[in-house]
Amino acid sequence: MTCIRLVLRLLLLSFFSLLEAVSQDRIRRSNVVLVIFDDLRPVLGAYGDSLASTPNLDAFAQGSHVFTRAYSQQALCAPSRNSLLTGRRPDTLHLYDFYSYWRTFSGNFTTLPQYFKEHGYYTYSCGKVFHPGLSSNNTDDYPLSWSAPAFRPRTEQFMNSPVCPDREGILRKNLICPVELQTQPFKTLPDIESVAEAMRFVESRKHNHAEPFFMAMGFHKPHINFRFPKQFLSRFPLQKFYNYTEDRLKPPNMPAVAWNPYTDVRARDDFKHSNISFPYGPISQHQAAQIRQGYYASVAYVDDLFGKLMSGLDLDNTVVVVLGDHGWSLGEHAEWAKYSNFEVALRVPLIIRSPQFPVTKPKYHHDVSELLDVFPTLVDLAGLPPLSTCRSNQDLTCGEGKSLYPQIMGLGTADEHVALSQYPRRGMLPTKHPNSDKPKLRNIKIMGYSLRTDLYRYTLWVRFHAQNFSRDWHDVYGEELYDHRLDSGEEFNLVPLPEFDDVRQRLRRRLMEVVGS
Repeated sequence: MTCIRLVLRLLLLSFFSLLEAVSQDRIRRSNVVLVIFDDLRPVLGAYGDSLASTPNLDAFAQGSHVFTRAYSQQALCAPSRNSLLTGRRPDTLHLYDFYSYWRTFSGNFTTLPQYFKEHGYYTYSCGKVFHPGLSSNNTDDYPLSWSAPAFRPRTEQFMNSPVCPDREGILRKNLICPVELQTQPFKTLPDIESVAEAMRFVESRKHNHAEPFFMAMGFHKPHINFRFPKQFLSRFPLQKFYNYTEDRLKPPNMPAVAWNPYTDVRARDDFKHSNISFPYGPISQHQAAQIRQGYYASVAYVDDLFGKLMSGLDLDNTVVVVLGDHGWSLGEHAEWAKYSNFEVALRVPLIIRSPQFPVTKPKYHHDVSELLDVFPTLVDLAGLPPLSTCRSNQDLTCGEGKSLYPQIMGLGTADEHVALSQYPRRGMLPTKHPNSDKPKLRNIKIMGYSLRTDLYRYTLWVRFHAQNFSRDWHDVYGEELYDHRLDSGEEFNLVPLPEFDDVRQRLRRRLMEVVGS
């Protein structure tokens, strides 16, 4: 009897010790911060860009895992963010524009912040995380995704207002807009407001150890217009941007359907009277250099704000993920802005820092990854129940990406990963009215699917039926193949060359497999 009592006592002690360990583990759960930059391609020192001035992001990368080949699912803000935050592809969400809310349009799918909220995290959004408007139900998906209403800076309402003083003091809607803060509405800018609120939120949570937080911080820049405190422009001598790329004209073997006419750039007050011929331009060398200078200065501005944000975090107890929602063309192929399936429009920085896997210099990962991978990766880094892989649209809580956790652990990967991206078109040729860069769902007639493998980018433009979201693989409007071993700029389309026919056919089959019927 004494032995039985002793065994029972030991079992009880073990049970209570386990409960205490679980309780302590809950207390020690890492906070999570997701930082999203709008329209940010990898123009960072940490990615080898010698023109960049990004000391804070570079310092952050020193203790992080840097994914060098990460890709967005669509080079447009709302579809990319919906895909990132639900873990599902645009074709699953059936959302390629700004005008539908996925919960009512395609399925009540669980989001990344919602998953954390359902597992004991306090979730909060600052700035541009979900795209504002109909695509997030005019609420930033509150209260399902967030524990409190999302913070939107009050100066956001002036994003596209005439707030750029010209030399005569007249306020313009300019593309390039270095400013004195004193001249701006409320004497500040949206990203300054958002970072101040994020730092206030982090400070308010410092003594709440029982409930970890998930915070998403969304920067508006470097999205156009390039409005930033004017001192950042002085870091970038204009002459350095004249020979940024040799492209002056549209490549002759580029299908017309692949072209974006950068209508939003043309429409700005400082460019609309430049007589840039539609749809292929070109923009003058001087204007091209100014756009690049403005873009890099915008990146330097938000890098400075990012440094302030990081200074308020306890990085020993916080998982931080930094990314761009898609890239931005800076004259490659003589194109500007996004709205395409090219590498420069789809490749983004993806930097992950975890106290569980500390490093003292950047740990570079060169496997192909996607923004879809962020959801399951953050779940694993936080030690939450793993996110299952979607089997059908009836699965409301699942993801279509893969976790990068094994790579962060140093286990590598046995599979060759690929990235699938897409972009819709209303027709074969670019149009100004309506804007072919941003077709509404009902007007989409063609879908361009782009597969990025280790060596190649293969893109196929096919007939798309918006009424039932189907595609006809036999009705082809354009085909592209680029070999990144010799042509990292995707300048020379290999499709017409017979010696690449086997590669083209193999990649076409692979693309159709990944997309599905």
